[in-house]
Order: sequence, then structure tokens, then C-alpha cells
Amino acid sequence: MFRTRLLILSLTSILIISCTKNYNTNPKEKFSISYIGGEFYGLFLKNTLKNYLNANNIYDQNSIYAITSDIGHHRDVFITNIDNTSDRESVNTTLNVEIINLDNECVLFKDEFSSSQFYIYASSDKFLSNQTALKKIKKDNTEKTVKMLINEIKKSDFKCKNE
Repeated sequence: MFRTRLLILSLTSILIISCTKNYNTNPKEKFSISYIGGEFYGLFLKNTLKNYLNANNIYDQNSIYAITSDIGHHRDVFITNIDNTSDRESVNTTLNVEIINLDNECVLFKDEFSSSQFYIYASSDKFLSNQTALKKIKKDNTEKTVKMLINEIKKSDFKCKNE
């Protein structure tokens, strides 16, 4: 009886494992990274984008599909309550992306992605907590917009758009 149960459980586990295996297919379009604007955060964007493209197996530095982009961060202060005791700073990140076919010199994809977060800040710029929160939010917003870009790239069909 024990052997029968063991055999049934092992066959069931083998069946479940074989059904859950992820078979990755190679996508037909791979992308290279061209010009990235945005100073320091542009460099961070380039590294993040390259890592996410590699992770999804859609990066090839010799590809004819070149990604050009520009990233910018905008800060704005707002007060949320009536007695004006809680100052918050909103950080809005905007990522403008174009994918260009280098052979035909045409735009295949053009979009803008944005993300925003806020933090409660101390009343002086000398506090390290303000600077640390700002750096972390810019980093998180950059990663979030890159994830949105990758998800959009996966869904898109790439045909030249007439401008």
C-alpha cells in the first residue's frame, strides 16, 4: 500500500513539474541602446534599461532597432492639510522613448512614460533624509518607467510610422 501511494505521489509531482516549466522562446525583435539623455540619471537609465532588456532576452548591441530616450525629474512642493504643518515634495519622472529602425531610418515606436511619488520633507535642505529620499524616489521612478517601457515593447508590433 505504501509503495502505491509513493508511486502515485511521485507521478503527480512529475506531472505538475513538467506542466509548470517555463519555455522561453526567443523574440524576433532585439534592441540596441543609442543616445540616452538626462545626465547622471540618464546613465542610470541606460544601465537599468540594458539590464531589463538582457533579462527579457531582447538586447543585442548590433541590432537595427535602436532605442533613444531622455529622462527628466520634476519636483514640486505641496501642502496637504489645513494647518500647513505637513510639507511634501512630489517627484515626477518622465521618460520619452523612440525606437528607430536604423536601416530604413524610420520611427517604429514613440511614447512617453511617467511616474510620480512624494515624501514628507524636513524644512531644511541640509538634512540628509531629504537628499536620501529624493535619490531613492528618482531611482524607483526610473525603474518603474523602464518596466512600463519593457511591457509596452513586448505588446507592440514594429512597423514604420509616418510622421
